[in-house]
Amino acid sequence: MKKKLLFLSAVLTALSMSAQVASVSSPDGKLKVNVDVKGGKPVYEVLYDGTQVLDESPLGFVADHGDFSQKVAFDSKREAHLEYNYDLSRSKFSQVHVDANQLVVTLKNDKGMPYDVDFRVSNNDVAFRYAIPNHPSRANEKKFSVRITKEATGFDFPSQTTTFLTPQSHAMIGWKGTKPSYEEGYGYDEPMNKKSGYGHGYTFPCLFHIGNAWALVSETGVDSRYCASRLSDMTGDGLYTIEFPMPEENGGVGTVEPAFALPGVTPWRTITVGTSLKPIVETTVPWDYVTPRYETKHQYQFGKGTWSWIVWQDNSINYDDQVKYIQLSKAMGFSYVLIDNWWDTYIGKEKMEQLVKYAQSQGVDVFLWYSSSGWWNDIEQGPINIMSDAIARKQAMRWMQQLGVKGIKVDFFGGDKQETIRLYEQILSDADDAGIMVIFHGCTIPRGWERMYPNYVGSEAVLASENIYFSQGAADKEAKDAATHPFIRNAIGCMEFGGCFMNRHINRGNTGGNTRRTTDCHELATCVLFQNPIQNFAITPENLPTEATKDLQPNEKGAPAPAISMDFLREVPTTWDETVFIDGYPGKYCVLARRHAGTWYIAGNNATGAPLTLKLNLPMLQKGDKATLYSDNLKDREPQKSELKVSNPKAVTISMADQGGFVIVK
Repeated sequence: MKKKLLFLSAVLTALSMSAQVASVSSPDGKLKVNVDVKGGKPVYEVLYDGTQVLDESPLGFVADHGDFSQKVAFDSKREAHLEYNYDLSRSKFSQVHVDANQLVVTLKNDKGMPYDVDFRVSNNDVAFRYAIPNHPSRANEKKFSVRITKEATGFDFPSQTTTFLTPQSHAMIGWKGTKPSYEEGYGYDEPMNKKSGYGHGYTFPCLFHIGNAWALVSETGVDSRYCASRLSDMTGDGLYTIEFPMPEENGGVGTVEPAFALPGVTPWRTITVGTSLKPIVETTVPWDYVTPRYETKHQYQFGKGTWSWIVWQDNSINYDDQVKYIQLSKAMGFSYVLIDNWWDTYIGKEKMEQLVKYAQSQGVDVFLWYSSSGWWNDIEQGPINIMSDAIARKQAMRWMQQLGVKGIKVDFFGGDKQETIRLYEQILSDADDAGIMVIFHGCTIPRGWERMYPNYVGSEAVLASENIYFSQGAADKEAKDAATHPFIRNAIGCMEFGGCFMNRHINRGNTGGNTRRTTDCHELATCVLFQNPIQNFAITPENLPTEATKDLQPNEKGAPAPAISMDFLREVPTTWDETVFIDGYPGKYCVLARRHAGTWYIAGNNATGAPLTLKLNLPMLQKGDKATLYSDNLKDREPQKSELKVSNPKAVTISMADQGGFVIVK
């Protein structure tokens, strides 16, 4: 009898070991994560509303003192409900309510060393990370640091999945060796077995279409204690895994393997899921589980600015041209002017002090450009060798603080290694000491930084506006790109695109150069479709009428921009209290609404290749409302401003020209 009981106990134990060790669902019950250990390997799967979003996908990591991805056993679990609010001044919502269920699974490797996998599941988002305690060493002493040599973390999509991905480039290639800089183009609805363009996988965020469901994969909470990561090329039948930076990044300096003190945690990996694109566009998961890295004593003011470089280029970085752009900002009621590269050579510090004082006398504050370094690429544009040098950086910050400079734009970073992420954080921290806001260009994506760093105000990390100046091909596909970014790149963080061209010809004087294909209303719509708390628009002094140009017709050479368009730019805000996705498909068209205080801005663009008429459900409007409509005149593509009378807010008809757009203001 005793032998039978022992045998039965062994069978039950085996069965329990093969069953799911834990599961957690969202508060509404639609999103579910199952966690298991199979053959000693930890795995998880994700289901949403009956759809398999992720098949069993690997978990775990390999460290310098042990393997935590295989020969693993389940130890215990604990569960909790999380509900709280937080403020978010620089993104889609000014106030965020988090309602999520937490599952923490404790696993042990074959040496008995434990670690936690911490899952947070809200109605449309999954976030998870690893928490590692002080492990005992062979001498039975505590281990107080860890080096992660590899992550097994993966995302295994069903075979019918199609992708919207942008590849990671080779390191130290491109202009002056400044890549990777997250500036590659997207593929649309491509099969998973298509290899990435360079063979290095894909940069975050990554959008997947799984039958009747969508999933956006990214990461957040990356700071100086880890590297930034990406997804590999697909292996097997739909599996993408976490990849660390390439050895060549950052000029070859610094390890690709992150290291941190114990106890410690890794960044959050995030998966946003829905049967429509609405949860993707509206997600707040990049900020829900991160916390501020430091507090600030400063009150930062967000707003609009002008910058000469985007159209007038390097030759405009002189005192007289910058005065013209300061006067343009004043005329537009903008807060800022951005003075770009070479100012240290072409203007100089002494004259810059005069220029900043002049700008302040006109009610305009200044952002200054800096290179991130001068040694891991071949950049010559100055100032160089300051932001990467702790002593020179602090001296520069003190000088700018005394001068009253309000922000910096730091350009041309070296990759995603922990070495480089540490530099981002050092720049932000030193800048905050001086009350200076920071924009990053030629850089990685933000990973929760809007909440983590109070003076962070945006990153490029996208094929942005300068490409429209440099390439007619980029100008030709501007509308397609603009119909992509709200679903992917801008869904996970601030995007300092630097667009909204009013020149018909992207060149000084509004003649020659590349031709803008989009309508004015398309450009106005991007002010709402693209989100960044500091918006440096690509307008020029020639966009305002003078005595010589005021009577020119819109299509004549040298004609100013329509007053309708310029007046809209004076009024549109750059920060938002609420964001609502309305309609769209990546690369084809996008319609979304954003609220600032009591005013709604509903904007859309069209990249379908033909005029587009939509019947929109706009729940922020009511029957009988009168709104202002900025729309394309379909005959001549010129902007027109009219009154929109809302008879049925569930069926508002809007027409856009090809490469056109609209904005409704109520």
